[in-house]
Amino acid sequence: MSCTVASVESEFAAYVGPTRYLDSNHPDVIDFARDNTGSHRGSRDRAVALYYAVRDGIRYDPYRIELTDDAMRASAVLERGYGFCIAKAVLLAAGARALGIPSRLGFADVRNHLTTPRLRRIMKTDVFQFHGYTDLHLDGQWVKATPAFNASLCERFDVEPLAFDGEHDALLQQADRQGKRYMEYLNDRGTFADLPLAEIRQVFEESYGAMLTTDGIDPDATFEDDADRHGDSS
Repeated sequence: MSCTVASVESEFAAYVGPTRYLDSNHPDVIDFARDNTGSHRGSRDRAVALYYAVRDGIRYDPYRIELTDDAMRASAVLERGYGFCIAKAVLLAAGARALGIPSRLGFADVRNHLTTPRLRRIMKTDVFQFHGYTDLHLDGQWVKATPAFNASLCERFDVEPLAFDGEHDALLQQADRQGKRYMEYLNDRGTFADLPLAEIRQVFEESYGAMLTTDGIDPDATFEDDADRHGDSS
């Protein structure tokens, strides 16, 4: 019996404590997790509540990506109040660990058929490498949760906001409400106990150099404003 318990603890050891980027021991991360889940009982219900807090409480913004150690910590994402898919996945993973829920980061390359004209010009492609999501261990299984796009942004793209029930994988939909192609998963990059920032930075610098600078970007510009005009991309 003791060997079984020890093996289980060993299996999840890498997914329960704070790391360089998943600073689940930071007071702000702990408060955020507890404040948004305090009325819920059980890991699944708390994980679901935390997912929605990150999905809708942290605005998606791919125009201000800063791939530095300080900027990519969960506590920094929380302080800013915005971030792109990887940053939001980091915060969800750290918040889950603060609640005692094992978590890890997952990545995939995806093609976004509904990206905005400006973002396509900056990226020079509609393929997003290292799209981030969070893997949560709930009721004996790993469940994928993707908190990237807040509900208000989804409404602008006429895409159903991505729901998460703690039992089934929440991956981005293949089509919008009108049946148009939306998100296409191209390549699975696996899961990680902490953010592989050096590898991500290298890929982004090689593929999307312009995304790592705010030069020429209106400081008041938001991705949601661009989403209102996404129909002009055709």
